[in-house]
Amino acid sequence: MSEIIAGRNPVREALRAGRPINKLVMAKGTAAGPLSEIIKLAREKNIPIQTVDKTHLDKLVAGTPHQGIIAYAAPKGYVDIEDILSVAKERGQDPFIVMLDEINDPHNLGAIIRTVDAAGAHGIIIPRRRAVALTATVARASAGAVEYVPVARVTNLDQTIRQLKELGLWVVGADMDGPEVYWDAKLTGPLLLVIGGEGKGLGRLIKERCDMLVRLPMAGHVGSLNASVAAALLVYEVIRQRR
Repeated sequence: MSEIIAGRNPVREALRAGRPINKLVMAKGTAAGPLSEIIKLAREKNIPIQTVDKTHLDKLVAGTPHQGIIAYAAPKGYVDIEDILSVAKERGQDPFIVMLDEINDPHNLGAIIRTVDAAGAHGIIIPRRRAVALTATVARASAGAVEYVPVARVTNLDQTIRQLKELGLWVVGADMDGPEVYWDAKLTGPLLLVIGGEGKGLGRLIKERCDMLVRLPMAGHVGSLNASVAAALLVYEVIRQRR
């Protein structure tokens, strides 16, 4: 399955059919008229639209007529938050969800999906913008786990955290300056674990929304761990405490 869909009709039909689309890329100066229905459909579905020079599109789909528009299709459909909560309910378990705040490396996202599947957590939440989406590279890095882990893609992480808090989830963020070492923290019960992006960690607002911030002790010369490694340590500590 191709990750890129090129041309007005193929992109429009993919949107009409409900195909999971990560984003649209449109050439600057493209007549709005022929693309107006595509733009309308994308906005209704909250799909980001990026505008680039036509030469950039030409390079992306060399030899394929694109008519000024391409779509990046996800290898798997996204789910709603309610679908992830339903997985926990079906298993008779307290919800355990991993939220990722602007992870940009597809290999990190793939590795985290693989960990979530292996540990038996119930799903992942990623932001719609400024973060890697489900791509073919992510799918490969997950070693197939992307087929089994529900991934929700939301417009606003802060709003989603507040929604989950109202449903009784305790929100724990990973932060290098967190007051408590992760293995000393109580990580049982309904839980949302929030992991920050590579190099920048959690955003200020997201950090403020957390009920607790935990840190991984660092005794070496580097200041932090790879995001997927940190996620694996924290996810398995939650599983250990639950058992």
